Amino acid sequence: MKKVKQFSFILTFCLFANLALTPMASAGDSSNLIGFRAELKAIAYKTYSFFEDYTDQNTGLTYDEVRLTENGTEEAKRTSPTNIAMYMMSTVSAQQLGIISKKEAVLRLQTTINSLEKLEKWNGLFYNWYNTDDGSVKKDWGQFISQVDNGWLSAGLIVVGQAYEELHGATSELVENMNYTPLYDPEVGQFRGGYDVAKGALTDHHYGMFYTEPRVGSYIAIGKGDVPQEHWWKMYRTLPQEWDWQAQIPQGKSVKYDGVDVFEGSYVYKDKKFVPSWGGSMFEALMPGMVIKEKELGTQALGLNNQRHVELQIEYAKEKGYAAWGFSPSATPTGYSEFAATPLGTSGYKDGATVTAHATFLALDYAPEAVRKNIKALKNFKMFGKYGFYDSVNVETGELAKAYLALDQGMIMVSIANYLQDGVIRDYFHSDVIGQTPEELLKKEVFSIQ
Repeated sequence: MKKVKQFSFILTFCLFANLALTPMASAGDSSNLIGFRAELKAIAYKTYSFFEDYTDQNTGLTYDEVRLTENGTEEAKRTSPTNIAMYMMSTVSAQQLGIISKKEAVLRLQTTINSLEKLEKWNGLFYNWYNTDDGSVKKDWGQFISQVDNGWLSAGLIVVGQAYEELHGATSELVENMNYTPLYDPEVGQFRGGYDVAKGALTDHHYGMFYTEPRVGSYIAIGKGDVPQEHWWKMYRTLPQEWDWQAQIPQGKSVKYDGVDVFEGSYVYKDKKFVPSWGGSMFEALMPGMVIKEKELGTQALGLNNQRHVELQIEYAKEKGYAAWGFSPSATPTGYSEFAATPLGTSGYKDGATVTAHATFLALDYAPEAVRKNIKALKNFKMFGKYGFYDSVNVETGELAKAYLALDQGMIMVSIANYLQDGVIRDYFHSDVIGQTPEELLKKEVFSIQ
């Protein structure tokens, strides 16, 4: 309690100190803005307390999920490479927001890095599930090596290494040893989804869609030199026009980038053009922008499309008559499911009248005023609990998924830190040569959605 009261006092003091310095002519607007910033910091404080309470002190590995049930709290003591990345970047975010000290952040992250160095790996890449108590591979959940999950772990390590010089050597070595080449199909120019170690086989499917979360792994693999630069252009912006099973037949033209023909197609919803994701969910669209400077560098492509996706998610919820917006895969009262603004996907997931908090926070850089209002709407659904927002709510029935997921808590933390600290997590990522090397790819592309 002492820590909470102290933080509350600091927020209150900062709020009034800032208000005192604000010219009276703009007092109303400034008060709203300062109040919103204080609210975001308070949300971050509660959100990070999840990581404080549910990260194993000996291994530095965060539980995948904590669920409140009628029979008490259920703790899923397993973790994934993405969960580990979310914990690491959330810890950097917490330090940047003044929630913990630099000393505490470094100690916490050192514990995690020590574990990462010892975890069983395949070509330097990490298995999809480990037990949090001892770091052993959770073999009853398979022995899968995921491109997208490893991409996020690489991103988290890069951010930590740039944020804390004393950890840079260890994080750089881990990232350098993560060899993405075995997952790459040079004939197609795309990544396989992953590799099953027990079966000794790559997945049959490729990560072919560009506007989905695996583009983080693609960006990093190019930055490392594990795969050629042309891979960026070999992914589908929209699927080919002749694939008539997709939600819409895309319109557009072929453009040559670095000698590769790219079909710059688009869909239309509410008279607005956009490049679809696979399912139409918010984290496919915006999760990579937590670390990649898509808004700043991809002004005619990814950044513009991110803006469009946020606008259309909001319009979709309005059309459906929902009291809140933000559709993305999330917990349900009994499990986990995929949700989306259906028209925004090539093969759109259903919306299920289910809204998740992390989708709101991912939109902070693109629609802060809409986010501010949506946070209020989510709180009206009684979503706000001990560790910040419960994972989802059915906006028709009001039924809550009283669960906290490391993945979703991490997206909230990083999004708040980026918004309040001028893109600090992205800056760290792009301070590394791996983050810098592919920047031209972001700048030169022009989507057909102008």
